Amino acid sequence: MPIVDLDGIPTRYETIGQGPALLMFSPGGFDSSLENWTSFGRYKDLGFLGALSQRYTCIVFDRRESGQSGGRLERLSWSRYVTQALALLDHLGVDRAHTMGGCVGCSTAAALAVAHPVRVRSMVLFSPAGGYTYRAAQHLRFHRHLGFVHEHGLQAVVDLARESGAGFSKDPRVGPWAAALRNDEAFAASYAATDLGRYTAILSGTSRLLFDRDTVPGLEPEDLAVLDVPALVVPGEDDSHTRSAARHLQECLPDADYWDVPVAEQTPAACQDRVLAFLDAHSTDPC
Repeated sequence: MPIVDLDGIPTRYETIGQGPALLMFSPGGFDSSLENWTSFGRYKDLGFLGALSQRYTCIVFDRRESGQSGGRLERLSWSRYVTQALALLDHLGVDRAHTMGGCVGCSTAAALAVAHPVRVRSMVLFSPAGGYTYRAAQHLRFHRHLGFVHEHGLQAVVDLARESGAGFSKDPRVGPWAAALRNDEAFAASYAATDLGRYTAILSGTSRLLFDRDTVPGLEPEDLAVLDVPALVVPGEDDSHTRSAARHLQECLPDADYWDVPVAEQTPAACQDRVLAFLDAHSTDPC
């Protein structure tokens, strides 16, 4: 798979299929690699890539600090994730694309539409991550990582990340830069040498501002309320993908199509048909 430098960060991506561009923001939290569309949780059974690539050019990629993409030690934010996504569209010469987010990928998909609405034809927000329980779990994960850092030091984080192979979502001790620590020797050396006070500020700022609310993180309701991009919202129903998060998007987005179906009835065939019908309906530009 090709790797391209986007804003100074190596990014692994793949394009699959033919047709209008569909930029896909992977599920998986801080382990949002492109393989998650076919291997992570319920997505491995939903078959989105196989179905959607029959009519669309699916653009999948490793989010920065995930999979085989690189990273940078700085306060992480939704705007930085948007920068990576927009740079990938520019690299591929795509002026306008449909987007689809799974899980936490919904926040980046919506943030891209808010920041650059002319670049987004429509967005599918599938099982958006959010809710009080989700925010609390994310903050706890950062607290546990910071406790490990203060007890053992940053070199111990590097060593553990390389020994365990686990990501931040599974093992908080390895932190949100675990993938980059494995992929890049120079980054790992610089990371281990970082001043502890500086690192604490970067980490605390990431936790507080990335997971900033008890609805869908990172999105101001007033920005969503004036967004003209059509959206399909498909609810989840667990502690990380609460129905309240999906309902919040339905309430705020002026052109939201809410698929009010329980997860138990969101079969692969039903999900594929519903998403394709939505994308097809918004694939012809008005005259």
